[in-house]
Amino acid sequence: MSVFKDLPNPPVAPKKPRSDTRHGITRTDDYAWLRADNWQAMFKDPSILDPEIRKHLEAENAYMNAAMEDTKPLQKTLFAEMRGRIKEDDSSIPMKDGPFAYGTFFVTGGEQPRYFRIPRDADIKDESQRTVLLDGDKEAEGKAYFRLAGIDHSTDHDRGIWGYDDKGSEFYTLKVRDLKTGEDLPDLIENTGGGGAWAPDGKSFFYSALDENHRPSKVFHHIIGTPQSEDRLVYEEEDAGFFMGVGGSLLDDFIFIDIHDHETSEYLLIPTGDLTAKPKLVAAREEGIEYTLTEGGDVFYILTNDGEAKDFKIVEAPVDNPGKENWREVVPHKPGTLIISHMAYARHLLWLERKDGLPQIMIRDRATGEEHAIGFAEEAYSLGLQGAAEYDSDVIRFSYSSMTTPSQLYDYNMVTRERTLLKTQEVPSGHNIDDYVTRRVFAPGWDGVEVPVTLLYRKDTRLDGSAPCLLYGYGAYGVTIPASFNTNCLSLVDRGFVYAIAHIRGGKDRGFAWYEDGKMEKKTNTFKDFIAAADYLNQQKFTSYANIIAEGGSAGGMLMGAISNMAPEKFAGVIAAVPFVDVLNTMLDDTLPLTPPEWPEWGNPIDSREEYDQIAAYSPYDNVEAKPYPPILALSGLTDPRVTYWEPTKWVAKLRDKSTGGAPVLLKTNMDAGHGGASGRFQRLEEVAFEYAFAVKVAGKM
Repeated sequence: MSVFKDLPNPPVAPKKPRSDTRHGITRTDDYAWLRADNWQAMFKDPSILDPEIRKHLEAENAYMNAAMEDTKPLQKTLFAEMRGRIKEDDSSIPMKDGPFAYGTFFVTGGEQPRYFRIPRDADIKDESQRTVLLDGDKEAEGKAYFRLAGIDHSTDHDRGIWGYDDKGSEFYTLKVRDLKTGEDLPDLIENTGGGGAWAPDGKSFFYSALDENHRPSKVFHHIIGTPQSEDRLVYEEEDAGFFMGVGGSLLDDFIFIDIHDHETSEYLLIPTGDLTAKPKLVAAREEGIEYTLTEGGDVFYILTNDGEAKDFKIVEAPVDNPGKENWREVVPHKPGTLIISHMAYARHLLWLERKDGLPQIMIRDRATGEEHAIGFAEEAYSLGLQGAAEYDSDVIRFSYSSMTTPSQLYDYNMVTRERTLLKTQEVPSGHNIDDYVTRRVFAPGWDGVEVPVTLLYRKDTRLDGSAPCLLYGYGAYGVTIPASFNTNCLSLVDRGFVYAIAHIRGGKDRGFAWYEDGKMEKKTNTFKDFIAAADYLNQQKFTSYANIIAEGGSAGGMLMGAISNMAPEKFAGVIAAVPFVDVLNTMLDDTLPLTPPEWPEWGNPIDSREEYDQIAAYSPYDNVEAKPYPPILALSGLTDPRVTYWEPTKWVAKLRDKSTGGAPVLLKTNMDAGHGGASGRFQRLEEVAFEYAFAVKVAGKM
């Protein structure tokens, strides 16, 4: 029997057919009208949204509220539980940099972080030593949405660049703050990517500007005290298929311009000794060749897949001539061991690598070549490498957690190999590790591969198929979903759920080949792996098909749309957050912010008939059919530049028109936010509580 009863009639989006012909194939889209013609301007001013579209979105929200009305007490309970696990007045351990140490803290009831510094050797527990540099709650006053991009101090510690987005559209405004007085200077830089890179003298900085299609296409040099209109154009990227960022080095010797898509990269260097110099190329872009670099004194250490190093290697090159002809291998490629990132300090080279799905930190003495590893023994865990803010340091910082173990922050001396536990994540409402079990199991894939699945459940959960399960997946861009501590999911686990993460192809969980096996023409492996995980959990009686609620967001929302089409009978419900479901139409629209840069990930259906056919074969919106779908909850943000609001809106309209099973299809559009949802920490918890309430309701556990 359906858990959704006495619902009002759902909104019915009018059909206004529009046809499009590509490669001799004509497709008709009944709901294309939901894409606002003025979407670029609307992202900056949501009030100008077409009234008919707004009316439809509001009707969808009203229907969603009616369907979820009976969960409101549960949502409040879930929210209270999640909030109770957060130390509201939490503070970071400040990182030493020059005469100060920099960190963040929250106040009880506060939604936004506050950035502070203390004298370098001050007692971090002495709050009277803190100087608040930026109060996020104060800056957010009166705004429905507000997200900080942080604050970056100048080399002389006198000024800071800080950025904010108050629409959810990810167009950030930069301001410059006098860190001695706390006052902002008149400088105002609009339409940026959210940060800047200081010149060493603290009198100017570099930043990337976004064009009207939200692409970071230009790098500018801004001199403090001058208007943005006078900023000098340093570099312009003509290829719309590439992202671009700008940053600095620990030694302040260079400004880095990083140009990349999902499989090709290029770096340009500006020596800080001559800020007007023409950017110098490191190695010209070659399709399929990636590299990132970090400064190591007189050499650059470069992480690259060049030379068929699929899982990456590290080379070094002289700073004064870093071209590829001078690259010399220092950490060789080891198939199956993926090097994720690297850092260099005065006496040590270190890198984070992953083998068999588990991470470890490797450290090499630059003088002797001696290496050692930092690793842990749990079946599944997560490591985060923060490094140090100073180049001349023997001490780095890293974090460790698992699905059962709260996050632990360590300082690590690379010479003595001593770990100093700085902080253990507090769970104010209590957390007993011994009440829970975390496991790493392997589901047989359709083609013989083993798909890792991380599980978390209470020790007293009955594993006889009766337990509900939230099965989470992503599977794109090489992103690995870590097996880290998550206080929110305990609200499900404590209600008898098995919480599962499927580490499917499209991520790099099992090396770079794992990623390649889930992109382009092999994209359907991602979807089949997720279904294989559901099959295994059902067969092994961790849960059953009738109890599995699938969840994924963004590209993971595409996954949700695909598995809903491919195997709707294997899922009791589906939660699709900001779901990328209209893949073919989006990849055919080269005016959208992410379309050209994403062609290497999905394919270019404009130029290639073959890639058109590949995408058309799985694109969730294009493959909705007359069949019984499970209850589906889609979540969207009006000003989302990554997955535009009309994608889930069109998908829901089509599902509702086609589905034969009578299960509700719900759409919740946040009219004040974008891709990341609500910006405040407790506002975000309200959204998670809503999603989990849907899962609990669908599972019949209210």
